[in-house]
Amino acid sequence: MVKIEFEVNGRQRSGDVESRLTLADYLREVCGLTGTHLGCEHGVCGACTVLLDGEAVRSCLLFAVQAEGSSVTTIEGLSNPGELSHIQEAFRAHHGLQCGFCTPGFIVTAHALLSKNPSPTDEEILDGLSGNLCRCTGYQGIVHAVRSVAVQEPSSSVGEER
Repeated sequence: MVKIEFEVNGRQRSGDVESRLTLADYLREVCGLTGTHLGCEHGVCGACTVLLDGEAVRSCLLFAVQAEGSSVTTIEGLSNPGELSHIQEAFRAHHGLQCGFCTPGFIVTAHALLSKNPSPTDEEILDGLSGNLCRCTGYQGIVHAVRSVAVQEPSSSVGEER
């Protein structure tokens, strides 16, 4: 067992975990944050994407101990409880989801993209989302959703959702 301590969605977490416990499993099983989905568990699909110190990462490829001293933000941490972030609202409005399994990973990835580049071109949106897979939507609604937030939101507020 290894002692860990880091922040998850603004809340300090600590405890003893097995060194082999993935960050995804820690978030889901220990923290009860089931919005982080496990798809391929090989880092290919992007369903488990979270922010680690503001960077989009695959939580299935990281061990919980690797987050030591860091700040982790999951889909649940992008908005206040009971509210939708601008990106979540855009996914709903532009039909950027169907079954919803990939949606949390796409939204977290889009949040990271827009935090770095608040006005991406369509090519930059496609490139930024290229590491996430969806089997239902055909991606058009997802791209439209990200584009709508990029157009509507001033650059200073995109990264301030919470």
